[in-house]
Amino acid sequence: MPRYLSLVRIDESTAPAGGPSAELMQRMGELIEEMTKAGVLLDTSGLTPAEQAVRVSWDGERTSVTDGPFTESKEVVGGYAFMHCKDRAEALEWTRRFLSIHGPEWTIACELREIVEY
Repeated sequence: MPRYLSLVRIDESTAPAGGPSAELMQRMGELIEEMTKAGVLLDTSGLTPAEQAVRVSWDGERTSVTDGPFTESKEVVGGYAFMHCKDRAEALEWTRRFLSIHGPEWTIACELREIVEY
């Protein structure tokens, strides 16, 4: 069965100041439990804000380190879900369900990518 990574993209400038509400966290917990029991969810988590991130770059000769926040970005990766699904359609359905538990105060998108097996 293929594995998929769903990258949760958010606009930090429009996200609710207090973060997810207790109600959203409850709905998220219920979905995570369902996905875990179904054997789909391998790992998931939210990420710290972009201002706390560090970017390490390679220019062909050396690495450089840049502390966040980075140049203005509308979207940042705010979390992820690592899933083991029978196919892309199943991974899409779980991703849709994750997005649909969020209220109108959230503007989020998920980028779903299959993990290459070598």
